[in-house]
Amino acid sequence: MVGISRVDTSFLARWWRNVDRVTLSCVCILIGFGYVLMLAASPAVATRIGASRDMFILKQVVFLSLAGLIVVATSLLSPRGIRRLALGGFVLAMAATALTLVHGIEIKGARRWIALPMMSVQPSEFLKPCFAVVTAWLLTERRSRRLLPGMPIALGLFAVILLLLKSQPDIGMLSVITTVFMAQLFIDGLNIFFVGAGAGCMIAAFLGAYVAFPHVRSRVERFLHPNVGDHYQIDTALRAFGNGGLMGRGPGEGRVKDLLPDAHADFVFAVAGEEFGMLVCLFIIGVFCLIVVRALLKLLREDDQFIVVATVGLITGFGLQAFVNMGSTLHLIPTKGMTLPFVSYGGSSAISVALTIGMVLALTRHRVGESRIPHGRPAFRVRKATA
Repeated sequence: MVGISRVDTSFLARWWRNVDRVTLSCVCILIGFGYVLMLAASPAVATRIGASRDMFILKQVVFLSLAGLIVVATSLLSPRGIRRLALGGFVLAMAATALTLVHGIEIKGARRWIALPMMSVQPSEFLKPCFAVVTAWLLTERRSRRLLPGMPIALGLFAVILLLLKSQPDIGMLSVITTVFMAQLFIDGLNIFFVGAGAGCMIAAFLGAYVAFPHVRSRVERFLHPNVGDHYQIDTALRAFGNGGLMGRGPGEGRVKDLLPDAHADFVFAVAGEEFGMLVCLFIIGVFCLIVVRALLKLLREDDQFIVVATVGLITGFGLQAFVNMGSTLHLIPTKGMTLPFVSYGGSSAISVALTIGMVLALTRHRVGESRIPHGRPAFRVRKATA
């Protein structure tokens, strides 16, 4: 693909020339780290639970390979194709999320997963990218179709999601989706008064979650008061970073994977810190930042409001997920079980994140000579009409 000629006008050749190859390279780097860290962390975890040492590795090879294919396949779609994919995915994800309340697997008091042969699926993971695109379509389409009540429909869908995730409960996922929704409303031009009101409602909701859910209250109190409660996982993770130092102890030489139950999943960043050191951890953080910044910078030259609002929602969810995982591991925020995109173990997360980045690549792909139908007013600049 790299050696494609300039005169080649095939579909794949045009895709390769127009897609953001820097972001695509960053995704490959993260998938590479996912493979390496799974080789380092998962055998000890598998042995501890009495499973085959290669169980998590083999599964993650399948998950990450599938994720890479999904990124490429999704990035080939047009904006219209992305809308259709998101709408169908949103309907399925909503139905499956509702199904978890009846037939879901209960783990640690929460029903978030549906059992399938050889794996379990967390449907709410797929709500994040699909809801972001559907919301963007509703918010921007209401300007060209006056009879379409886009804002009320978007608020209604958000209310349904709120009810479903509260019932599981999954306050962390609800917080991410709420932040994505508020970011999209702000970018779409919502009055600053309503933005402030929405922020106030979010604060009130977090206070309500603190009062209503004991596990949320426990995590917040353990974060605010280091001497209260069990800090085993956080203390162990922080000790791992200290042991790794600048250059790390070396591949396979870490000890945190022998001590933490979720070393291959929620605390995989601690494994990276101990075995590869602070420099590699900073490099991983830089890769995530580059993906987010690249997506936002591309929007500065974008005229289509739908693409702007959708991409902001997608990349906000992606960046926030990475921040929550690394921030929890470093004890910068209260602990929350959320995976590190493309790096942590997990099939639902890997496929969902792949869908997110594939959509971002598709929406921000440069399209020379392709017909594009603007949705609503231009996002950042207005072109003067010509005679």
